[in-house]
Amino acid sequence: MRRFWEKAVEGVLACSGFVTSLAIVLIVLFLFSEALGLFGSKVVEDGYVLALHKSNPVEELTPEQIKDIFDGELTNWKSVGGPDEPVQVFRLEDVSSYYTEEQLGPSYEHAGECITSLVERSPGMVAFVPAQFITRPDAVHVLSDRTISVKDVFAGAEWFPTATPAPLFGFLPLITGTLWVSFFAILFALPFGLAVAIYMSEVADKRVRNVLKPVIELLSGIPSVVYGFFGLIVLVPLLQQVFGLPVGESGLAGSLVLAVMALPTIITVTEDAMRNCPRAMREASLALGASQWQTIYKVVIPYSVSGITSGVVLGIGRAVGETMAVLMVTGNAAVIPHSILEPLRTIPATIAAELGEAPAGGAHYASLFLLGVVLFFISLSINLTVEAVSLRRNK
Repeated sequence: MRRFWEKAVEGVLACSGFVTSLAIVLIVLFLFSEALGLFGSKVVEDGYVLALHKSNPVEELTPEQIKDIFDGELTNWKSVGGPDEPVQVFRLEDVSSYYTEEQLGPSYEHAGECITSLVERSPGMVAFVPAQFITRPDAVHVLSDRTISVKDVFAGAEWFPTATPAPLFGFLPLITGTLWVSFFAILFALPFGLAVAIYMSEVADKRVRNVLKPVIELLSGIPSVVYGFFGLIVLVPLLQQVFGLPVGESGLAGSLVLAVMALPTIITVTEDAMRNCPRAMREASLALGASQWQTIYKVVIPYSVSGITSGVVLGIGRAVGETMAVLMVTGNAAVIPHSILEPLRTIPATIAAELGEAPAGGAHYASLFLLGVVLFFISLSINLTVEAVSLRRNK
């Protein structure tokens, strides 16, 4: 009977492990399948075309050039290899400025012919209209469209997924914002975390340690939204006043909040690593005439360097994946930051803020899943680093 129950428990545990592993694999596959749909989407909004005068030699425009043209920042075709002709932008809603209701027809049945004729006689015009409104394709020059490329995504410097006629899905501002905030968070957290860990492991007596350790571990249980509220109400106005910033929401505010959130992980792992240093090594150092502080930085810390590194890397993982607190205090500006005092946006904050508004199956939706893939690889690299450091520590 006992043998039967042992086999049953073993089977349940094996089944649980298999189901968990299968669920993880399916989640990853779903993430990748949804993300790769972005590279099958067209640069210009689906169902629309960009029509030019037949004499215009421009064959293709990048998403950035299209945005600049329709935003009025690019005003002459010569800038994109076309004729020395001013750019004239036309959208479908502008048709009433050129034609009367009688000319367009009661049900706009003549709109297509009117728009085609307008482009045909306007040398500098670029018309963003549905494809069915170009009734005579041979009378105008329709720009060739292509699918969104890997270069457009990973080398793009602008994130504007709702722009028309060509959305911009540049990941550079989001990746740099994520790494920028995480780097400074660890830069702030590491000295304090290491100092507290040294104090708890080597200096504090048992009673103080028994009080501090639960309090520090309690910090990791505070919801991230509470840290976000604290940063928004206290930290952001303080930074705005101290540095004379137009707005206090900045990368620095996000870094400081993340530093506080990463401290419990760094302190706990580092303190455990230091306490694992053999007592004989400490006693041998003291017996040779070294002071307590010399023993700490010449014996204990070198022995525990692998554990300290693991704590730092785990703290980075906490900072990289944080969403709500960063969303509340960084300003959410999707631009490449040149200073830690500028507003920025991170990958998790972007996914959290925009996924609910992105149409399912569209390019915007797929781009957010691709951001999830990027975040997955960042987290994977961090976990692999922890494993490598742990193996080194065991050896």
